[in-house]
Amino acid sequence: MAPTETQSQGQPVNLSSLPIPQLTSIKNQLTQELQHLTNSFTQLRAAQTKFRDCITSIRNGVEKREKREGTGFYVEKTPPAAQLFYTSKVDELGKNLKDLEKIVQGKQGSLNVVEDVLRQRMINESTTSSHDAKGGGGNG
Repeated sequence: MAPTETQSQGQPVNLSSLPIPQLTSIKNQLTQELQHLTNSFTQLRAAQTKFRDCITSIRNGVEKREKREGTGFYVEKTPPAAQLFYTSKVDELGKNLKDLEKIVQGKQGSLNVVEDVLRQRMINESTTSSHDAKGGGGNG
């Protein structure tokens, strides 16, 4: 069975039937998407670490914790309430990180398939063109 890549419409495409420039384009697109997702993963991990640091500060005896709400206002929370808030954020980010990790792995798998097909196509074209050059195209 020929390798396939799923398009955004959900229809499988036979990668080995695509021209090399299109395979290269798909490879570049997947590489960019993978890079973006990896950057997002890093940023989420950093946010999770900051929230964990907040929990540590609370445990180390900070009396009250001010938390900036999405509206730009600060809200004063008791240590248990602040710890609960930050713990829920750490858990939420953990779930998002797991989901994102699955997506990254899927994109990496797709990229590997496209790279393999592209490599094979280039080898085949190189072999075919050198064979044609030696054999004179078979017209003789």
